[in-house]
Amino acid sequence: MTEDAETLTLGVLGGMGPAATLEFLARLQAYTPAERDQDHIRVVADINPRVPDRNTPGSNAGGVLAEMAGALRGAGAEVLAMPCNTAHAHADLIQRASGLPLIDMIDLGAEAAQQSGALRAGVLGTKGALKLYREYLAARGMGLVSLPSERQEAFMETLYRIKAGDDGEQAAAAMQGFAAELVKAGAEVVVAGCTEVPLVLAPEDVRVELVDPGDLLARRCVAVCLGYEPTPQVGG
Repeated sequence: MTEDAETLTLGVLGGMGPAATLEFLARLQAYTPAERDQDHIRVVADINPRVPDRNTPGSNAGGVLAEMAGALRGAGAEVLAMPCNTAHAHADLIQRASGLPLIDMIDLGAEAAQQSGALRAGVLGTKGALKLYREYLAARGMGLVSLPSERQEAFMETLYRIKAGDDGEQAAAAMQGFAAELVKAGAEVVVAGCTEVPLVLAPEDVRVELVDPGDLLARRCVAVCLGYEPTPQVGG
């Protein structure tokens, strides 16, 4: 990068959960082609673990996220990213409140699933994330494979254990099991539809391609902020 190269300031709505946000920020730094401090992207991050549970109806998570987005703009952010799949249900509200574009992680995950050549994508995510991915995949002519209700409950229990800091062998084995169930049910690609999933599940743990939308989001943020790719439109 040159001395006068212009970059966009990235605003990150984080804390959902904190470990996943820190992993996203680490990848953001790792993917930035930099030879010195000044070559990196300026990032304004609100790591707010007080955002209400996105899985609880009527929790006002959207209102809190809208306030965070407005504050990030006030702090200098020019484009937003949010390393939480389920919270993308509030994407429109976040963009309206801030007037800033949000790089869509759900779209990135669905796009990668399609590019894999699969017709059916298995998604490991919350009910809210599954709803979003079902819509995005359907728009691409793809079907979604999800866990049966009792196994979805077991997945959520594992997810909350990971959020509580349990990223050991038991959590990893459980997540591998959930991914294997999706493949057995016909999934030709598996999408990590929750940012905690890749904390314990690696590509080599799954028999088919594993799509990590959080990783794709970090790469896209670098490309957009450095001007390698166009900035998305608000609401686009």
